[in-house]
Parts: sequence; structure tokens; C-alpha cells
Amino acid sequence: MSWVVLMFLSWILFAVFAFLFTRFVGYMKREQNLQIESLRDTLIDKDNPVGLYGDELEKLKQHQQEAQRHLRDVISKIPVIQKDGRFQIDEEALRLRKEASNGNGVSDKNNDTV
Repeated sequence: MSWVVLMFLSWILFAVFAFLFTRFVGYMKREQNLQIESLRDTLIDKDNPVGLYGDELEKLKQHQQEAQRHLRDVISKIPVIQKDGRFQIDEEALRLRKEASNGNGVSDKNNDTV
């Protein structure tokens, strides 16, 4: 009978520790979230989230602008058509462009000679 009482007391003690642990974890999460939010508002600049200084930031911005410009140029050269409300690559225009770049307008697959 005494082991049943000890087991019951140990389960109660375990439940109390589990409850206290969950309360502590919840409290720490709230504290850390509040601390992170206040640091984010004061320290992180929206134009400079990485925290670079002067020339480094300007070089990064310039590099990103050049990359965006290059990407727009590349994307604008791809022929697209609209099918079913979605833009898709125009494979026919790509094939014609490839044939035209081969020289005589005929692809190598069609020039089979026996």
C-alpha cells in the first residue's frame, strides 16, 4: 500500500513540475519575442537590413540594380504567349529563332542526306 501512495505522490509532483515548466517556457517565449520586437524596431533599418556601412551598402545596391536590369533584359528577350490566362514560353517562336540563327533557316535535323 505504501508504494501506491509513493506512486501517487510522484505523479502529483511530476504534474506540478510539468505545469511549472510549461508556464516558464511560455513566459520566456513572451519575453524573448518582446525583446526581439523592440530590437527590430530600433536597430534594423528597412533600407539596410544586413547592417552594412557606407560604401559597402552602396556597392550592394548598385550590384542589385545591375542584376535586376540584366534580368529584365534577359526576360524581355524570351518570347511568350498567353494560353488559358497564363503566360507560357512560345516554343514555335524559339524554334524559328533557332533555325534563323543556324544560317540558312533550316535546322540540321531536316538536312539529312543519303
